[in-house]
Amino acid sequence: MASFVLVLVLLGAAAFGVLLLVTPSVGNARSLVRAQDRAHHAVYPGPRVPRRFAAALEATEDHRFTEEPGVDPIAIARVVLAKLTGHGDQGGATLYQQLAKLLYTSDQAGLAVKLKQVALAVKLKFSYGSAEVLRMYAGVVYFGHGFYGLKAASCGYFGTKPDRLSWPQAALLAGLVQGPSADDPLAFPARARAREVHVIGRLVATGALTQARASAALARPLSSLVADAGRGCGA
Repeated sequence: MASFVLVLVLLGAAAFGVLLLVTPSVGNARSLVRAQDRAHHAVYPGPRVPRRFAAALEATEDHRFTEEPGVDPIAIARVVLAKLTGHGDQGGATLYQQLAKLLYTSDQAGLAVKLKQVALAVKLKFSYGSAEVLRMYAGVVYFGHGFYGLKAASCGYFGTKPDRLSWPQAALLAGLVQGPSADDPLAFPARARAREVHVIGRLVATGALTQARASAALARPLSSLVADAGRGCGA
């Protein structure tokens, strides 16, 4: 039995090695981000990702972001188990995989594409590191209501720059990346509020917020968070 498992591990490692070899380089990632930013009238590189938004995004999307090798083996195992037991897709794409999709495979689908995203994610991790990957991701991801990138979303929804986001504002934005149109806080405030509550809960679970601070954040109604929507940040 042990020999069989060892063979499977070796075959898997060999297959992954081949996948890395046949997958293109990610050396052009910065230029792709720059092109997308230019198309959306944004400046590259954008502002550094502030601590509160980074914590909120990692808590809800990829809480092992800084330690994993581009992919999360635990999350992948959970997805495989869910499919085998018929419990649906439990998620599992790391922020590296999500950036790979945004830059390289946004108009593609299927198992082969998923495998390509895995290989690209590993290359992104070891070519740029977690901090720069997070900055590139925040620069191109869509937040709904026509806002591409963190600065546009922060200024557009709240009339404030990213480094001045409050915890509830950061949580609201982090919750938007999975369903930016469906959870748009201006069009669907109830859905946006539910996502904000989920992200705040994840921040407590990961130790980024105490329960007391989380309760204080959730005491602010959604309408007060987006009261300055459309005002922008000015110069």
